Amino acid sequence: MQLEFEKELWEIKEKKDKLLGLYRLGKEEVLSEIKELRRKFREKARKLYKNLSPWDRVTIARHPRRPHTSDYIRFLIKDFKEIHGDNCFGEDKAVIAGFGYFGNTPVAVVGHEKGKDTKEKIERNFGMPHPEGYRKAIKLFKLAERFGIPVITFIDTPGAFPGIGAEERGQSRAIAESMYTMAFLKVPSVAVVIGEGGSGGALAFGVANRVCMLENAYYSVISPEGCAAILWKDQKKVKDAAKALKLTAKDLKELGVIDCVIPEPFGAAHWSPRATAMMLGMYLKSCLKELCGKSPDELVKERMEKFRKMGVFKSSD
Repeated sequence: MQLEFEKELWEIKEKKDKLLGLYRLGKEEVLSEIKELRRKFREKARKLYKNLSPWDRVTIARHPRRPHTSDYIRFLIKDFKEIHGDNCFGEDKAVIAGFGYFGNTPVAVVGHEKGKDTKEKIERNFGMPHPEGYRKAIKLFKLAERFGIPVITFIDTPGAFPGIGAEERGQSRAIAESMYTMAFLKVPSVAVVIGEGGSGGALAFGVANRVCMLENAYYSVISPEGCAAILWKDQKKVKDAAKALKLTAKDLKELGVIDCVIPEPFGAAHWSPRATAMMLGMYLKSCLKELCGKSPDELVKERMEKFRKMGVFKSSD
């Protein structure tokens, strides 16, 4: 998939890939041209992604080549052991949960997973969890707290699944319980918005000591399409909705909703998932190093104060 504004970058990449093929066959004379194309790609990418509109960033957050939770686990978490089921109804593949090692530190990891190909996307329900997915996450949070293990969450969902079955099994309660459990965890917690951060389905994994976002992710109370449908009843207004929602990492950092913005290599994560993971890992390491020195009571107190300070209100006398 090529986004319209990325067309020139793809042309440069295709030329570079063809020359790389020739170089591997022994044609060393093309090396200088390859280096020049790499330089040109970096330069154009920096300019292109620097001043994107909010809607453009939404389209990048949804890019099918963008790395998912499973990719970050593969790159960053050693000896990952996944848990399954919610001890109540069943397994939800839209949520990955398990334990592993981040460096030498044992961690509990929870994240939304959209899947890659059509078959996997259907199995993963396009990253939209049912109540059992959130209850599985709650089970992991409580196990992590029992054993004093830090929690890392990866947020990437259009929102919780709105189907009848999900509502019958207590979707809103499961989300609320996940938020409540995270709020009072007595272990360090770091949440990272890696793609889409849609509504309560995302916030269920977002009540953490530190909330970070990749620069082309978005985090919002509603999707731009949903906002356009409600406010204007016109899908042509999605760009206006994206702008009005203040859903970009830059906007949310200024509003104090998130703590840090993680830059993406070449301007967008889908160009280099491994490099993006390494960059994200640096921020995770820094956050955990700071948080692991705090007492359980300090962690809860600071987390609660952090979220209480969000928003603006006026009192009338």
